[in-house]
Amino acid sequence: MTHPPEGHKPRFAFPSALTVLAVVTVAVWALAFVVPSGIYRRNPAGHPVQGSYHHEAAPGGFLHRLGDLFLAPVNGLYGVRDPVTGRIAPDATGTLYGSAGVFLFVLAIGAFITVVFATGALDRGIERLAHRLRHRGALLIAGIMTVFSLLGTVEGFAEETLGFYGLVVPLMLALGYDRMVATGTIILGAGVGVLASTVNPFATGVASSAAGISLGDGIGLRFAMWLVLTGVTIGHVIRYAHRVRADPGRSLVGFLPGDRELAAEAMEPPELTGLQKAVLVTVALVFAFMIFSVIPWSTALTGKAEAAPYGWELGWSFAQLAALFIVAAVLVGLVARLGEQRLSAAVVQGAADFIAPALVIVLARGVTVIMTNAKIIDTVLHSMEGIVSGTPAVAFGILIYLVNLPLAFLIPSTSGHATLAMPILAPLAEFAGVARPVVVTAWQSASGWMNLWVPTTAVVVGGVSLAKVGYDRYLRFIWPLLLILAVLICGFVALGAVVS
Repeated sequence: MTHPPEGHKPRFAFPSALTVLAVVTVAVWALAFVVPSGIYRRNPAGHPVQGSYHHEAAPGGFLHRLGDLFLAPVNGLYGVRDPVTGRIAPDATGTLYGSAGVFLFVLAIGAFITVVFATGALDRGIERLAHRLRHRGALLIAGIMTVFSLLGTVEGFAEETLGFYGLVVPLMLALGYDRMVATGTIILGAGVGVLASTVNPFATGVASSAAGISLGDGIGLRFAMWLVLTGVTIGHVIRYAHRVRADPGRSLVGFLPGDRELAAEAMEPPELTGLQKAVLVTVALVFAFMIFSVIPWSTALTGKAEAAPYGWELGWSFAQLAALFIVAAVLVGLVARLGEQRLSAAVVQGAADFIAPALVIVLARGVTVIMTNAKIIDTVLHSMEGIVSGTPAVAFGILIYLVNLPLAFLIPSTSGHATLAMPILAPLAEFAGVARPVVVTAWQSASGWMNLWVPTTAVVVGGVSLAKVGYDRYLRFIWPLLLILAVLICGFVALGAVVS
């Protein structure tokens, strides 16, 4: 065993999302002893009635509260809420309050994504696209970024991009660009898609579930954001790329010894096989069907929130979507002829790879259970009611975005951040006269904006490391874009708040 040199100080590592949430759980449990308890009256939909807050003592003493702390993760998974007392417990009778549905959904989509990557079709498809556009620099950048952004907005494609640096870096160097162009193409392409998520299950999906709305609610605004923000981001990268190719001396990172030799290694990838083409078509159809199944079409087409659903609307939620992706994983495996053992192994591996974000959701939900059982969650809402009451809708939407920026840094897990924040933020929207989907959009925009640059995300730190680009140089490259995106986000959120 090797030991660090004497006097060597280990570098500080930001704690994982699980550790942060464990600390938050204990802290919230302790605070519940000093925060006054109280509740709102609820309307038939279960939403708090503004102005109806009143004090009400929480049941049980110290040992009772200690039991709540002990059972927090269990209640976060499958706690049941008693309709009479409002208390949440795993052996209660009533409605499911825990996040079991979202938990299984995350594992199911993890299995699906892993099976898709096991076929090699998605990687090969992107490689073929890059090679086909290799002599058209701007089109190549735009093509790769659009594909990455599309994958980011529908399924949270981010960490998976780390496998593409070995392909994209030589291609960009061969076209006369520098390594920063490759870095921006990959990180920003996927990142802006996640920022402007339309149906991304790990951002929009989890947040919508925690806010008590459909995954399809607010999709029109989010789709418009995706189009505009993706276009602006692509334009930023292409503008820098043109500048570097015209004058290499203006590169922020310069060129390393051997870059020209590396550029010559950008070999043509093999053609897509018939099976791989079939897999890509299947994946596209699965995501298209998912989008169709969650959109409230009657509301979207008539503009009336109370419109009766059409007969052909599915109105699916997480239970059905979990089943969809389990079936889709098997279907993709059969189409690709993976065989029973490879398919089974990929499904199990995919579920295992996604157990961490699934557990984060459970822990975050457990924090909400502690606050609910201690009857302090309504107290927190009441403390904010006076602030947001009478607040212009425009200001409220922007405020939600700004409040979530530091939260996104402290809780690096998108899913955990959503599960923790939404039970408080969503009811506030009603006090301000703003629709809940606007809160979801503002929240995910803040989370996605932070994840474009914070050094606590593997996508950023791992990306600049693989591309051999300094993090400080990356910040110089991205800060003008961050300012532009922040202004555009505030504009979209304000517009959504006004028209909601």
